[in-house]
Amino acid sequence: MTSPRIASLPSRAVIAVAGPDWRSFLQGLLTQDVETIAPGELRFSGLLTPQGRLLYDLFVAGLPDGALLDVAAAHRDAIVTRLSMYRLRAKVEIGPIDLVVAAVFSPDGAPVSGEGLYADPRLPALGARVYGPTAEPDASEADYDAHRLSLGVPGPADWLSDKAYPIEADFDLLSGIDFKKGCFVGQETTSRMKRRGTIKNRMLPIVFDGPAPAFGAEVLAGELRAGEVLSGADGRAMALLRLDRIEGVELTVDGRPVRVERPDWVPPTPPAPPSV
Repeated sequence: MTSPRIASLPSRAVIAVAGPDWRSFLQGLLTQDVETIAPGELRFSGLLTPQGRLLYDLFVAGLPDGALLDVAAAHRDAIVTRLSMYRLRAKVEIGPIDLVVAAVFSPDGAPVSGEGLYADPRLPALGARVYGPTAEPDASEADYDAHRLSLGVPGPADWLSDKAYPIEADFDLLSGIDFKKGCFVGQETTSRMKRRGTIKNRMLPIVFDGPAPAFGAEVLAGELRAGEVLSGADGRAMALLRLDRIEGVELTVDGRPVRVERPDWVPPTPPAPPSV
C-alpha cells in the first residue's frame, strides 16, 4: 500500500450555496439527490440542458448550513449565472467562494479517509477531495488525471459542454444520477435512455502504442465507424464508442491498432436482440 498523494486541482473552483431553500432549489435542477445529503458527504452530479445533454459536471459537498459546488473553474461564472436564472423566488444565496480544490489519492487505488476529506462518490479508488487549506501538494493535476485515466473514468475534457448525454459519459455507473429522486432539468430524456435498457454509446478507455491520437479521431472497426477518440496521453485515452461495434473485432485509429480496456465497474454489453 502506497502513501496517499495530494494534488491541487487548479482547473476546479467552488460555488457556495446557502439559504432556507437551498436543498429544494438544487433538487429540482441536478441529476443527483441533494435532499438527503449530510454534512461531510460528497455527491457527484450534473447540470443538463432541457434536452438532456450534459452542460456541466459538479460535486455537491454537504455543509451544516448549505453546500459547496465543486465545478470546472472555466465554467464557474456561467454556472452561477445559470443557477441564478432558475432561482426566481427561492430563498437561496449563490456565489463564488475562494477555496482551493485538491484531490487526495493513493496511486495503488486504496481508499483514503481523514478529517476534512470528502470521499469521492464515483469510485473508492479515486480517493477524496478537500476544500480549503491542506498539506503541501506533492503531486500535480496531471498526476491525478493520469490516475483517473488509469481507472477508465472520463472527465470534463471528454464530455465538454452540451455535447454528450450523461449516460454516455458513464454518470449512471459513477453515482452521478439518482433515477428515483423525481424531476430535474433534462430528466425526461435521461430516464427514457435508462428505461430502454440498451445504451448505444459509452465512454471507455482505449490502449495503444505511442502518443494519443488527436481529439475527435475516428475509431474504426474495419471500415465501419465505431466511435471517436477523446482526451488521453501516451498509450491510453478515453473514447466515445458504439457498443455494438467493439466486441470481437480489430479496432484502429489512424491506421494504428487500438484495444478497448473495459474497467471492472463497467458491465458487459448485453447481446443484441435477435432480428425477426
